[in-house]
Amino acid sequence: MQRRSEDPNIWSNQKEAQALFGKLKVLRKQWEPVKRMAGEVEDLIELTKQSSSGDVPALQIETDRLAEEWADTETQLYFSGEFDALNCYLTVSGGAGGTEAQDWAAMLLRMYLRYCERQGWRTELLEKTDGQEAGIKSATIRVVGEMAYGNFKCEKGTHRLVRLSPFNAKNLRQTSFALLEVLPEIEETTEVTINPSELKIDTFRSGGAGGQNVNKVESAIRITHVPSGIVVACQNERSQLQNRERAMNMLRAKLLEKKRGEELAQKKELRGASQSADFGQQIRSYVLHPYQMVKDLRTDTETSDTTGVLDGDIQRFIDAEIRRQARQ
Repeated sequence: MQRRSEDPNIWSNQKEAQALFGKLKVLRKQWEPVKRMAGEVEDLIELTKQSSSGDVPALQIETDRLAEEWADTETQLYFSGEFDALNCYLTVSGGAGGTEAQDWAAMLLRMYLRYCERQGWRTELLEKTDGQEAGIKSATIRVVGEMAYGNFKCEKGTHRLVRLSPFNAKNLRQTSFALLEVLPEIEETTEVTINPSELKIDTFRSGGAGGQNVNKVESAIRITHVPSGIVVACQNERSQLQNRERAMNMLRAKLLEKKRGEELAQKKELRGASQSADFGQQIRSYVLHPYQMVKDLRTDTETSDTTGVLDGDIQRFIDAEIRRQARQ
């Protein structure tokens, strides 16, 4: 990859060159702390050889620091997937449970927005359908940040909430479900060819950003890929052209996901398959009553800090799932 970057003709294809240098930047960022820590370990070994019994406490503190730092660095090294470094699209949908599920979907969306804030990532709301009484039926956001897809791909699946219902007079305990779908932002790929004649494109009035353009011009776009039945929509950009470009990127990612899923299924190795937001498909359980607990059903990682988790403190779950996948 380094040799390719030194090719004087690399910029004859700007998109390919930008993608290559983007990957190199990520790899260098991953490698630099490993190289630095290797030097620190060598220094610590030399100090240990020259130390006396009185130096043991200080050496132990330094050893513990390096061990903790290595645990964090090791997790970052697992981001080696083809699309891990890319931006991504998140779609949150309410599942079984009616108004309860729609309210839970809104809570889940807020959790992910707060997580993005903690990471310093930028988010854009592309499409949202409000619930009839509360919450949302579905919403799609774009996440712009380093390793956004690499982190969020670990969150794909159904999330289960157990709580006392705020929507019935008896305040009964209610179980609700919401589904998170995650797609990398792929601008172009040779693996997927989209025939324009197979697309049904509808325009409608946007309810998102756009100043005076909102609700006056049909700038929002809905694209249906007729052969697969896949539907994508974008309404947040100011122009129809921008919304179309965003929607086509999402469609491309969905078609690539479908193609690769079919290939894996043929080999009987399908993982992360399309899931329904219902019983028996959960990746994580959030219990607010009769006790407080969030537990990941894949890694058994758990915490009683439900408030912190719903406020975006979810990195522990992501890191545990990254390590689990690396062991498989």
